[in-house]
Amino acid sequence: MSLRKYIYFEYAIGFIICLLLYIHLEYSVLLFILLLLVPDITMLGYLINTKIGSIFYNLGHSLIFPFILFIVAFLINSSSLLMIVIIWLAHIYMDRSMGYGLKYNDAFKNTHLQKID
Repeated sequence: MSLRKYIYFEYAIGFIICLLLYIHLEYSVLLFILLLLVPDITMLGYLINTKIGSIFYNLGHSLIFPFILFIVAFLINSSSLLMIVIIWLAHIYMDRSMGYGLKYNDAFKNTHLQKID
């Protein structure tokens, strides 16, 4: 197995873990499906230009913010915030398992994981 495929496999496992945790916590699977692609709204920044687009996209697809909110959800005991964060993390892991990584500001197709054809 190539290193790239190994990395994609790790992200796929992350997605599965998020999904299993979500189901274990008995959140609505329908809501999971409906909200799974919501973070892609950050692609609208590309309507302005590639620099702004990459900034917005990377804010919505970086693991930093959902991990911080994951901690906050536990600290304040917020079930709804935890549900949103798990969906957000699942989206990021799903994207990365398919090779869609954080974007460089020169073009949408240049990511930290690969150049998308």
